[in-house]
Amino acid sequence: MPFPPSTPSMPSTPITIEHTVRARLLSSPDAEQVPATLHYDSSDPLALAVTFPAEAALEGSEVTWVFGRDLLAAALRGPAGEGDVRFWSDHPGRTLLELRAPQGTAVVELGTRELDRFLAATYAFVPTTDELTRLNLDHTITALLT
Repeated sequence: MPFPPSTPSMPSTPITIEHTVRARLLSSPDAEQVPATLHYDSSDPLALAVTFPAEAALEGSEVTWVFGRDLLAAALRGPAGEGDVRFWSDHPGRTLLELRAPQGTAVVELGTRELDRFLAATYAFVPTTDELTRLNLDHTITALLT
């Protein structure tokens, strides 16, 4: 569901939002464009993910990066992030995402408007004030201990 309606669902109903965007790999020699899928799952309300296809990855398999929803919100206002995931803009309308891994660093260009629309869709279903009520800490702790 790329952009769901703006009416919130019942709090107990998990919501998944996925939206495919065009990403340009600035760190590749040809600055090739590839599809990237933005993911949000209300059962993990603090996190977003972006998945890149195998052809865009150094290891030849699909790669998913997970980061805080608040990080993307901050990135749409200015440079944000420390460590492995960083965002900034060097031109209106485009947002750069830097991903650092032991295998190397990738810099990806994404459309700011698409990121903003995706983020707005996530907040339409789970406002910031409802994030903590959506967390299932018992399930998370059990998963970590098994």
